[in-house]
Amino acid sequence: MIQVNGVFPLLKSKTPLTLNHLFTNIKLFSVTTTPCIKITSLLLRQCKSLTQVYLIHQQIIVQNLTHVPPSHLIAAYVSHNAPSPALSLLQRISPSPFSVFWWNALIRRAVRLRLPDNAFRLFLQMMRRGWHPDEYTFPFVLKACGELPSSRCGSSVHAVICSSGFDSNVFVCNALMAMYARCDTLSYARQLFDEMFQPGICDIVSWNTIVAAYAQSGDAEGGLMLFARMTGDVKVQGDGVSLVNALSACASLGTWSRGKQVHGHALRTMLIEDVFVGNALVDMYAKCGMMEEAKKVFERMKVKDVVSWNAMVTGYSRIGSFEDAFALFKKMRQENVKLNVVTWSAVIAGYAQRGHGHEALDVFRQMQFCGLEPNVVTLVSLLSGCASVGALLLGKETHCYTIKRVLSADGNHPDDLMVINALIDMYAKCKSVNVARVMFDAIAPKKRDVATWTVMIGGYSQHGEANDALALFPQMFQQDKLVKPNAFTLSCALMACARLAALRFGRQIHAYVLRNQYEMLIPFVANCLIDMYSRSGDIDTARVVFDNLKQRNVVSWTSLMTGYGMHGLGDKAHWAFDQMRKEGLAPDGVTFLVLLYACSHSGMVDQGLKYFDSMSKEFGISARAEHYACIVDLLGRANRLDEAVELIEGMPMEPTPIIWVALLNGCRIHANVELGELAANRLLELESEKDGSYTLLSNIYANAGRWKDVARIRSLMKHTGVKKRPGCSWVQGKEGTATFFVGDRTHPQSQKIYEILAGLVQRIKAMGYVPQTSFALHDVDDEEKGDLLFEHSEKLALAYGILTTAPGTPIRITKNLRICGDCHSAITFISMIINHEIILRDSNRFHHFKEGSCSCKGYW
Repeated sequence: MIQVNGVFPLLKSKTPLTLNHLFTNIKLFSVTTTPCIKITSLLLRQCKSLTQVYLIHQQIIVQNLTHVPPSHLIAAYVSHNAPSPALSLLQRISPSPFSVFWWNALIRRAVRLRLPDNAFRLFLQMMRRGWHPDEYTFPFVLKACGELPSSRCGSSVHAVICSSGFDSNVFVCNALMAMYARCDTLSYARQLFDEMFQPGICDIVSWNTIVAAYAQSGDAEGGLMLFARMTGDVKVQGDGVSLVNALSACASLGTWSRGKQVHGHALRTMLIEDVFVGNALVDMYAKCGMMEEAKKVFERMKVKDVVSWNAMVTGYSRIGSFEDAFALFKKMRQENVKLNVVTWSAVIAGYAQRGHGHEALDVFRQMQFCGLEPNVVTLVSLLSGCASVGALLLGKETHCYTIKRVLSADGNHPDDLMVINALIDMYAKCKSVNVARVMFDAIAPKKRDVATWTVMIGGYSQHGEANDALALFPQMFQQDKLVKPNAFTLSCALMACARLAALRFGRQIHAYVLRNQYEMLIPFVANCLIDMYSRSGDIDTARVVFDNLKQRNVVSWTSLMTGYGMHGLGDKAHWAFDQMRKEGLAPDGVTFLVLLYACSHSGMVDQGLKYFDSMSKEFGISARAEHYACIVDLLGRANRLDEAVELIEGMPMEPTPIIWVALLNGCRIHANVELGELAANRLLELESEKDGSYTLLSNIYANAGRWKDVARIRSLMKHTGVKKRPGCSWVQGKEGTATFFVGDRTHPQSQKIYEILAGLVQRIKAMGYVPQTSFALHDVDDEEKGDLLFEHSEKLALAYGILTTAPGTPIRITKNLRICGDCHSAITFISMIINHEIILRDSNRFHHFKEGSCSCKGYW
């Protein structure tokens, strides 16, 4: 008699239902007054609910009915989605080849429900009880191993396959190959394929599987070579799956020419009519940036599905043709094409990439109204849109949504980290870096991936404290779970080095880059290195990095020109521009901005005006406010202030604060009080609250001896809440970076620093140095002004550098504001009596002091 424990809930009832109650609607059997209906296998198949199956099973046990085979009961339980009682029955019957089918059914069900652990446990139970799996068992079990993924479990199944004699079964071997591919053991998959190929048991599925395995493992080139071998040397006629795999590999490599060859093959074999092949062709051309070809394939497709439309929308978004993407999106809605989450996500991503965060959120709300649930890609794109426009409130709303609908309670879902990384990035770019850091710290170190580290380091580098970025970067290498930085991580760290002029740290990163050959693979890492060296005062090494680049793009040349401009090497910036054009690269607006900046800081007035004029006439680039500001600065430095005012009055757009600041600076240099007041008043009208504008005007009044006006400006700053940033300088020493403020005496070596500085000032006074007391913005006597100038932060940093730096070694100083005129004069004199080159970077440019001269030549 068959007994199953714990599967009869109806037996616990005091008034159990009878078969007559449950089967009155089954017309094949007449209901009589007898207490039982004749139970047959057909009756089990007639069951319309699990309750009916339970009751029949109950009667089989009570009446000891042996004529009903257990397999029929198992079939009834399986058909009504009750695996537990089915498994209990299977465990109690003797193994037989015919009943293996039900083990296969249970394993298949577990795989279909994405329960790979359960499926593998069923296989182990089956083996322990003496059952022999057949050729239909292994593919399901191997699929479960691939989904775990566990090559160890898969290898154990492989051993069973070999011992059972199924190692020559093409159906089983194809599943085994797919398992190894999903477990990232491509070498085993290829070895198995070669072993199948030799005796000639490969079929088209075998070839498709190995080609797909190479593509999934990131070796698309190897997959294409196998596809060529299949269709060429071996002469296997590929099917639609073969072409889809090959086109996917072409798309990932960006090799549109080889994709065209596959396209030709599809035309010759008439597989072009297959909608999946058509979709793969559209996707391949789109990912290669060839949207015209993608459009031709799309329009010629006789049958289109939503995937076809999505490939086009995503392709347009990827290359920045957002108008085309949105137009296609609207057409889909007009033609009642059923939009899925991929369509909506592509449009949201398009808006986000354009910086239209509000529009991205509107599309997201429309998507919700249509009843579609967003996926992780949707939310990541939406958060990117919020980050691009600094929409912190909208980002917080999205955060709330992810907590309620997406993030798992325990945080262990694979997609959780992707969303959290996007949230960290959003908060950092919205300047809530502290919130971003709290989220970063909440992630267990072993769960952080390279994206987690990158968004946090990038957030600090771009929107927070660069020092924090450089403190965080080394921690990547100190974790138990080693996380190797990628090119984006290195770029963010180099960006922080550039902001701080942290040359020593930047050189360490460069050494890491060389050891791992990043710059040979990723051009923008090399571009970041050029920028880091340029901003850290080592323009010669920046040029060496540039010269070693195998591929140079516009960004490479622009980075080099930026460095030359910052160091006052306008002639070299001019040379770089000419060389870039000779290499066939077209300059853009940023290139001209850098070029005009270099001309301004090198006194190349006529050359700068020539470049400005050629922007629109020769290159068709419309000048923006930033370009006009460079020309105003160029003219202002050359004391051609009337021309600068005339240019401002003729601008095709309203002058922005940066224009008036440029004019105000020119007025400061040449002590033009009247024009300085005009520029300052325009800034006040534009509600510019930058402290630098007030400081420039104070300098103009101080130079003119108008101390009441200086006091008035200070009072205005106080009442409007504008605070002057304190001057701060930092210098690299043997034991790290030392920071100094005006009159700073907090350093442990302050006494020695002030003694060295006093000695230097005494010596340069004897050489003709006279303190420029106009830069002490206080209405006090000249002697007291000299004392105030004596304590400026850049002088203190220089004294510390002399104290701690070996003779002959450059002293590198960075200041957060523009260098004081008196400090510039004093350091020029000091460079004549010390055995150091002094490289000082202020907020505007670099100054190289050596043997009594400065590289700026007065243009600072």
